[in-house]
Amino acid sequence: MSGRRFVFMVLEEHPYGREMLMQLMEAGHIPSALIEEASPIADEEREKFLTRIEGHRVAPTFTELLKGIDVQRYKVPHHNRRRCRELLEELKPDLGVLGGTRILRKSILEIPPDGMLNSHPGLLPEVRGSASVAWSIYHDVPIGSTCHFIDPDIDTGDIVVKRVIPVHRGDTYELLCWKTLVMAGTLMTEAVTMWRKGEVTRMPQGEGALPTFKVAPPEVLEVVYGKLADGTYRHFVN
Repeated sequence: MSGRRFVFMVLEEHPYGREMLMQLMEAGHIPSALIEEASPIADEEREKFLTRIEGHRVAPTFTELLKGIDVQRYKVPHHNRRRCRELLEELKPDLGVLGGTRILRKSILEIPPDGMLNSHPGLLPEVRGSASVAWSIYHDVPIGSTCHFIDPDIDTGDIVVKRVIPVHRGDTYELLCWKTLVMAGTLMTEAVTMWRKGEVTRMPQGEGALPTFKVAPPEVLEVVYGKLADGTYRHFVN
């Protein structure tokens, strides 16, 4: 199983994907290729994540991570369009690993025979969608990350591994966003290790009690900052 190949798909220079690829490579998991989407969405998502983790370490760029390593690298204008589909069909990876992408269509998801793995910076099925840390605090849900297989819906595929992150008094929103980003990379590395050993487990998700979230608006973030500052978030570690 160790000879099986995976392709890493990511929005151009996404800090989430940079952290994940760094951890994967440190564990000896080198992708056969990178397929980066260079688009206005990629620019928007990159800046959004950089703002969320402001003041904390950002992993090296993909160019720096791949220096001196023989990995094919491709740029596409859109992960759901013809060029990306043709690349995947040509590369024939066993697995797709997502390091921060747009929502992918079923026609793309079905190409790798072993499926596609995503690492979500939130707990599933508790908090699906965007800005998981913010919505977790807002709704008093524990914070964590989840590695799961992708299906055509948003954050509903089978879970491989998930883990809660302790929240201490004094932790900032930016620190917690960074911790979920780092944990997401750790869980993906664990999942790829299991996949290569032929030991991946799949746990179907139950129904989520909360809706699938979009980006948290300013009024929600105001509540989030307030609950962290005044100690009213319900899941602090004592």
